[in-house]
Amino acid sequence: MRLVEDFPVLVVVVPLVTAVLIPLLRLLRRDLGYWAALAASAASFVLSLFLLRGVLAHGRISYWLGGWQPPWGIEYVVDYLNGFVLVVVSFIAVLVAFYCKKSIEAEIPSGRLGVFYSAFMLLVAGLLGIVITGDIFNLYVFIEISSLASYTLIASGRRNEALTASYNYLILGTIGATFILLGVGHLYMVTGTLNMADLSHRLPELYGSTVVLTAFAFFSVGLSLKLALFPLHVWMPDAYATAPSPVSAILAATSTKVGAYALLRVMFSVFSPRFDAEVVPFMSILVVLGSVAVLAGSVLAIAQRDIKRMLAYSSVGQIGYIVLGAAMANRTAMTGSLLHILNHALMKGALFLVVGVVVYRTGILRIADLRGLGRKMPLTMGAFTVAALSMIGVPLTVGFVSKWYLALGALEAGMWYVVAVILLSSVLTAVYFWRIVESIYFGEPVAEESWAPAGPEGAASASGREAPWSMLLPTLVMAGLCVVFGIATSVPVEVAHRAADMLLSRGL
Repeated sequence: MRLVEDFPVLVVVVPLVTAVLIPLLRLLRRDLGYWAALAASAASFVLSLFLLRGVLAHGRISYWLGGWQPPWGIEYVVDYLNGFVLVVVSFIAVLVAFYCKKSIEAEIPSGRLGVFYSAFMLLVAGLLGIVITGDIFNLYVFIEISSLASYTLIASGRRNEALTASYNYLILGTIGATFILLGVGHLYMVTGTLNMADLSHRLPELYGSTVVLTAFAFFSVGLSLKLALFPLHVWMPDAYATAPSPVSAILAATSTKVGAYALLRVMFSVFSPRFDAEVVPFMSILVVLGSVAVLAGSVLAIAQRDIKRMLAYSSVGQIGYIVLGAAMANRTAMTGSLLHILNHALMKGALFLVVGVVVYRTGILRIADLRGLGRKMPLTMGAFTVAALSMIGVPLTVGFVSKWYLALGALEAGMWYVVAVILLSSVLTAVYFWRIVESIYFGEPVAEESWAPAGPEGAASASGREAPWSMLLPTLVMAGLCVVFGIATSVPVEVAHRAADMLLSRGL
């Protein structure tokens, strides 16, 4: 019984302890690091499912670390919003962990595998910690843990550019973290508390304080940089393009989504919708930034010749959708925003996993060289096609569901121009994805002699050119869920509705 009560802390402790144990386990057997990472990711996913079920059945869960009552002690909280995000992050983590063994062995030197799996576990622990903590200083600590792990994972690639990309991310990430820490310090200075729920009660009477306004500005800039909101996205394209493929997949599917979660938590739980809309014009600013991000990300994606870089710029636009839904601040738009956290994780995760398979088998990264692969790797390219159609927003896919709610929310808010932005962005998305889909099925294949597989096992065998099932299965599962949740929408929509009601319950 006591173990069940400890699930909120175990969901973070399990990957955190595993990160420490992996170097020791590898002394016993070299592949124990991989199996430990996979088992810990699976355990965190199961714990997250139990926590979400508990919230849906009984409401908010509060866990006091060491039995110290908040606001004096550190509190872990699970509600509709973070219960939903916990499941998304841990599910992506277990799929990528399952996928990454052969891909990582091909893409990074064997001597770094222990460090890689430890950093992978630290990233998962940091992301889950950001989501579940109810203490704003702990939020900063977990952001730093996940960021340090991300720098290491990005730098682990064989390409020399990976070090430069990691260094640039380190500089900008440190600036963002400093802004967040300054925001924490300012709030503590005027309230004397770090507990988010306690802050939400104390702050309204201080909304006119310049210290509180300064704190909000620090949080806004710092978290926007972490989630790569346009124009603070400059670290992301190089990081995603040069990192090993599984790292690009998990960062694109989870890291920026958790950054978006943190921004929503600070905007609506620590502060309030009324503060965001009336005391500071932050909602209006986000509508503009979100709209520009949606269009600029799509235009920049069209201009790319490298598939990973194209997907990275595409993510800039997709983050804009999440921010737009939050900025419109009505139930329908907020539901679309929260659904897009799940949907984009599935779509972009599937696309980066496909790229990892292609790199493993062929070493191809240039879009022009992908032509004809649909005939050589039909299952892999089928997964790419499904995820691409979902990104465009074709009906019966998850991309359509979240765009539908965002468009309805825009009409409810009287912001018809946002509907035009969504439609134009969908057309632009069709342009940069369709050129690939057409090329892989109807283009003349590139000579196999020019392929450069990522590792000795990556070369296509005479019996088949698809990747091993350990890589193909997670890719197909993620692409398949783009269709499953595009048809069976009731469960994610119900959870997103409840989370949206909770965030907006403090009113405008």
